[in-house]
Amino acid sequence: MILIFTIITIIYLILIGSFVFGFNKIPEYKPQNLAKQTKFSILIPFRNEADNLQKLIDSIIKLDYPSELFEVIFIDDASEDSSVEIIKSGFVITQSEHGVQINFKIISNQRLTNSPKKDAITSAIQKAQYDWIITTDADCQLPKLWLDSFNDFIQNHSPRFIAAPVIYDDNSSFLNRFQILDMLSLQGATIGGFGLKKPFLCNGANLAYKKETFIEVNGFNGNTNIASGDDIFLLEKIVKTYPKQTHYLKCKKAIVTTQPQPTWNDLKAQRLRWAAKTTAYNNWFGKLTGLIVLLMNASVLVGLIFSLLKIISFKSFFYVLFIKFSIDFYLIYKSAVFFNQKHLLITYIFGFVLYPFFSVYIAVLSGFKGYKWKGRHFKK
Repeated sequence: MILIFTIITIIYLILIGSFVFGFNKIPEYKPQNLAKQTKFSILIPFRNEADNLQKLIDSIIKLDYPSELFEVIFIDDASEDSSVEIIKSGFVITQSEHGVQINFKIISNQRLTNSPKKDAITSAIQKAQYDWIITTDADCQLPKLWLDSFNDFIQNHSPRFIAAPVIYDDNSSFLNRFQILDMLSLQGATIGGFGLKKPFLCNGANLAYKKETFIEVNGFNGNTNIASGDDIFLLEKIVKTYPKQTHYLKCKKAIVTTQPQPTWNDLKAQRLRWAAKTTAYNNWFGKLTGLIVLLMNASVLVGLIFSLLKIISFKSFFYVLFIKFSIDFYLIYKSAVFFNQKHLLITYIFGFVLYPFFSVYIAVLSGFKGYKWKGRHFKK
């Protein structure tokens, strides 16, 4: 038994250590104030987002980028609240206050598959005017130099696909900070994967790709039976076709802020949704990473039980725990420095204790339970 724990721990140490190495391989990108010339179609699917849309609209109005070089397409996925009215009135009022005219439109989602969000993005791409598609979510806030950062990066690197940073807004609750620490870990692994030239994660709240590339890889065809995964499945397709033109924009000026889940039940539903797509991954490195992380977290729980039952020594269990604690902290610390979230590291130990229980619980539950998302139920 000790041998099994040792092997899993060593493999996990190597994996997370490689992400730290990959993280360091990608230099932080600093915009060079190049000529603003890239045209963007910003796609924002929404369903019942009345509480969040005004903050998003305000951040769009404040973008430091010529309004004639971008359009905003909101895709209404059968909202049952006042979302549509808020978008219309929000732009009219805010534009009059700031003297900025934004080209925006609201279209209806054309549902064709089991994936509402993929249908929404596909519907919008068919109506998009410009070559570069950039997606975000209705509960996000965009930084002032968001489009500038992408424009600079595109001119310098000629990419076809760009993943970019996302972080949760901080409201100081333990639930919120638990999610931020988890997001820092995910972003660290995301950046690390790109640095290792094995990208396997990205976030649709901050993603850009060429319209022609989306069409060339047949969009989301082949993955529409799964409700989520509009970001990762598209990454898998494009990186297979254009591995050298798939990049991560490690730029502080491009960090999009999104909202954490407000309750533990909402967080559970979100993670069940995320877990539902993992079995359909085509990326072997992503699957291997998920398996190793799950085995490590399960080992912590099993090791705790076995040490209490005196099947293994507490000293052996402590060594395993210490190694995991240290390497996880190192990766999260790297992310926290980049995202200016070092002040949250004081809560790391509490999140570290809770996370193995939470992650194993979600993994077991996802094996036989569906989930609820935006008021809709999806089966396993």
